[in-house]
Amino acid sequence: MASAGRAVTLLGAGTQGRRLAFMWSRQGRPVHLVDKDQNQLDRAYEEIQKYQSTWTEQKPPKWGEVRTLPAESLKDAVSDSWLVLECVPEKLALKRETIQKMHDVSSPSTVIASNSSSYTIDEIIRGLDLRNQSRFVSLHSYWPPETSAIEVMGTPEMPSHIIDKLMSECSAHGFSPFHVRKSSTGYIYNRIWAAIKRETLLALSEGVATPAEIDGIFKDVLKTPKGPCEQMDVVGLDVVRDIE
Repeated sequence: MASAGRAVTLLGAGTQGRRLAFMWSRQGRPVHLVDKDQNQLDRAYEEIQKYQSTWTEQKPPKWGEVRTLPAESLKDAVSDSWLVLECVPEKLALKRETIQKMHDVSSPSTVIASNSSSYTIDEIIRGLDLRNQSRFVSLHSYWPPETSAIEVMGTPEMPSHIIDKLMSECSAHGFSPFHVRKSSTGYIYNRIWAAIKRETLLALSEGVATPAEIDGIFKDVLKTPKGPCEQMDVVGLDVVRDIE
């Protein structure tokens, strides 16, 4: 695959965007973090600097420079990027609008990705005015760097060499990549998590148990650090509401 550059551009400087910026800076390559909210960018930059200064596990010889840029600088950011990834809130219309903007200012060889947890890349790009749909991909992470899993799910048109490159680059930057071989709402893990979440909320609504009791038995049986209610708190109840 022809590469448009060495950098990675992330659109959205929230929790996922700033954590992903840290991860993609681990091979000394530049990272561009774009957001319309300057306060969000400032907080993100401080957090990324903290990650880089305190990280000790497989510390790279040199961290890549993370640039924070306003939304109007998106075209400048993607000009030297091989990968552009959206991390905006989990609203389909917003993600579609964002993907279209990323497409409109990027090189035809740039890989364009969505970090959506609930919408497949096929759903997001359906009906958009796009060229070269083989370069669009779902690249879904969880809670990096603590949770390194990332799911790679391309469109049916995506050639295997792009998947191979993404898997390789993710591994090199500290992720544990998993290839989702067919379009799947919820990818791999979230399909299973959705069933757990659904039954947890149902048990609560029926008064079967309290949140603490559900978490307690879940952790005791499966030996997990968190129960489903605790995990929903980590994800954010606003995100759970939007998905549900």
